[in-house]
Amino acid sequence: MKIPMDSLRELERERGISFDTLVEAIEKALASAYLKVTGADETRQARAVVDPETGDVTVFAQDVEFDDETEEVTVLKEWEDTPADFGRIAAQTAKQVILQRLREAERDLTFGEYEGRVGDIVTGIVEQQDHRYTILNLGKTEALMPPGEQIPHERYEHAARLKAYIVEVRKSARGPQIIVSRTHPGLIKRLFELEVPEILDGVVEIKGVAREPGHRSKIAVYSTDHNVDPVGACVGAKGSRVRMVMNELRGEKIDIIKWTEDQPEFVANALSPAKVTEVRIQDDGETALVIVPDYQLSLAIGKEGQNARLAARLTGLRVDIKSESQIREDEAAAAKPVPEPEPETEPETEPEPETETETEVAAAAAAATDDGAEEREQQGEGAKEG
Repeated sequence: MKIPMDSLRELERERGISFDTLVEAIEKALASAYLKVTGADETRQARAVVDPETGDVTVFAQDVEFDDETEEVTVLKEWEDTPADFGRIAAQTAKQVILQRLREAERDLTFGEYEGRVGDIVTGIVEQQDHRYTILNLGKTEALMPPGEQIPHERYEHAARLKAYIVEVRKSARGPQIIVSRTHPGLIKRLFELEVPEILDGVVEIKGVAREPGHRSKIAVYSTDHNVDPVGACVGAKGSRVRMVMNELRGEKIDIIKWTEDQPEFVANALSPAKVTEVRIQDDGETALVIVPDYQLSLAIGKEGQNARLAARLTGLRVDIKSESQIREDEAAAAKPVPEPEPETEPETEPEPETETETEVAAAAAAATDDGAEEREQQGEGAKEG
């Protein structure tokens, strides 16, 4: 019984699968097949050896002892016991092992290929869509797009071709899982890199992206060359470049603004297309008070606050928008003098009733005593006369 070593060597050259790994896997599979054929119990194990030069297979049976406490296996006896009719079983086992190793090798190659592409975009064809995933065929493998990574109200028709952003690549029992997204802000960056050569060359940089998928996005761009207009480079001739990105995103509106280190100017640019009168950065450094003409207030805020919300995300500041009339009212209210409070007066209190002092009480008692004595003397004199 022999294993074709030439075939294993050829697989090593073509698929990059290690020859030693294949031989080791075949030996383990043959030992397991021997135990199944002979119906061995727990006290019997086997060891298969494949000659790497000739491909000859030799099976050694083993009597073993298993220690329940230490879980160690001790080989008590070993002898050659290659079955006479083991050739067909060995061939089938080797075939299964080789096919399994090929599948594992392809999975590892696919994982290695896409693991380094996290943050890149891929083009896929919609194969299947359900409540759990939308499956994209990438050619050699498939990508999964969960509902949370799908643009709201965007329909993915069968066989439709679309681009997606790779957010994660992970291993699983069924091979590598590639998770892609249509909502990630990085998708807009990559799409502009494909359409704008100046971005790939490093002349134009995308400093930030704020996005509400399916509705509107804002990107801030900067040019390292003063002779290159970053906004014009991204817009393209008659809007051709930005239109290609919008078409890929199924009509999502994109505002391209110029990035600058000056915060007030950057905030004013971020509120485009609204015209800004003045921007005041508050003392906390985290809030920007934006003053706009009265007729620009609704445009600056946007539908349901969308324009202001995207500007805040892009600049990293809290944006407070007020019209010129509101500012005048606030300033007038602040300039109006505040009336001084009247001084507090103590409440009038009624005079306390006079109380007799101890001296006055003693004097009154003494007077009453004198009057009594005088009356008694008068009564005595009257008695004598009688």
